[in-house]
Amino acid sequence: MNLLIRLVISTLAILVAGHLIPGIHVASLTTAIVVAIVLGILNTFLKPILQILALPITILTLGLFYFIVNALIIYLASKMVDGFVVSDLIAALLFSLVVSVVSGILGMFLD
Repeated sequence: MNLLIRLVISTLAILVAGHLIPGIHVASLTTAIVVAIVLGILNTFLKPILQILALPITILTLGLFYFIVNALIIYLASKMVDGFVVSDLIAALLFSLVVSVVSGILGMFLD
């Protein structure tokens, strides 16, 4: 049940970010659900590998490169899901920030 609630929160965050950020297009609710699932899978399996590989750069940039890793994951998800368009890396970075903030705010009401 908790997984389903997190999926709904992520989907709502993706829809909000898609409407707020220019350069991001989410075609439908179904697309947002698929994007939430794909991002969850990529964050589970690929993100830890990228974080380990990028650790020296992340240390040199005092953790700021971590945001670039997040943006790359979102950009990869846009290539995997039809109907989810990310125009550039800056849009992906802003999308990552908005989704994190909205998910955090909605997640506070669950805990």
